Amino acid sequence: MSERLEQVWHAIDPERLRKTLMEMLEIYSPAGKEEDIQLYLEGLLQQAGFIVERQEVEEDRYNLRINLGQEPPKLYLVGHVDTVPAWDLEEFEPQEEWGVVRGLGSADMKGGCAAMIEAFLALATLPVEQRPPVGLLLVVGEEENGDGSATFLTGEKPPWVVIGEPTSLAPCFNHYGYIEAGLVTRGRRIHSSLPELGHNAIESMLRVLLNLHRHPLFSGESPELVYSIRELSSSRAGFVVPDRCEAWIDLHLPPETDPAAVRQGMEEQVEGTSAFVDDLDIEMTFTFDSRGYRLDTDNWLADLIEDIYPRLNLPLQYDAFRSHSDGNLFFEAGVSPLILGPGSLETAHTPDEQTSLGEVEAAARIYAALCLAAGEKRGGQ
Repeated sequence: MSERLEQVWHAIDPERLRKTLMEMLEIYSPAGKEEDIQLYLEGLLQQAGFIVERQEVEEDRYNLRINLGQEPPKLYLVGHVDTVPAWDLEEFEPQEEWGVVRGLGSADMKGGCAAMIEAFLALATLPVEQRPPVGLLLVVGEEENGDGSATFLTGEKPPWVVIGEPTSLAPCFNHYGYIEAGLVTRGRRIHSSLPELGHNAIESMLRVLLNLHRHPLFSGESPELVYSIRELSSSRAGFVVPDRCEAWIDLHLPPETDPAAVRQGMEEQVEGTSAFVDDLDIEMTFTFDSRGYRLDTDNWLADLIEDIYPRLNLPLQYDAFRSHSDGNLFFEAGVSPLILGPGSLETAHTPDEQTSLGEVEAAARIYAALCLAAGEKRGGQ
């Protein structure tokens, strides 16, 4: 494989890769409104000679899929083209300075998508009979409910996928689970000068959240569990005691943690708040949960990574992916996912979101090497 790898790495074009990334960042593509970027990518890939398949998710929303090689893919490179919404597009405007690229989606995960596309462009320089049996899948909807990947999984379940979420190029064979919880407290509206005659829904919510934080799950006794109050809002109706308050909580669970046990603990703790909050009226719902996973690093992908990282002068440190991703969906469907991509979670979803062109180029080389290895006998194991 070494000679072919050198040939493919030589075909990777850093300037072409940079151009693809910057043009992707110019296209606003929040979850649910991905058509413009999919049209751009479809045109780019067709112009390069690929046969691009649209996989409909819903009207005007579709994944893009390419198969390389002459056998069913043993590995897919998977990237999501959608981003979180931008509250102020000017804050997220793409910029490049000294090899650092900033802009909405630069890390999460248009940098990874651009690297995957460049890897496929380089792989396509091989003779047809030497191209490995791999696929490229560009999905929609990851930032909402993963409907793009879910649609793909209704028809195809390859042995392995590599998902280009931002990991600073650290290979993640372990993945956190995730729970999204919503709480609503209700009270009695009254003029704000007479609070004793009303029931303040915000005060009730604050007491609930403080009591929830006292549970051993969230008080520091389980330090790896990540608990974040994402949103807190109330009814706005002038100079009155609010009669409704809503909170949203994100929980990222270590791979071994059972989401059902966490939900039960939260329900018991919230129920116990009624002991010291009079007339507590609260509703708690769990809108999404998925379990984490651990994969054994005794596999052909890990073997190859340990070989190529020194060749690229990259430090090798395995990690667990701490956020939610489509990796959970693939694992539940019986597919083994590796999470590995340029950029870091630290700046993702913020106005300072960024990645480096050096990392994006290194990611393209890693993806190309993994694809070539998938064509070897051990790649199907």
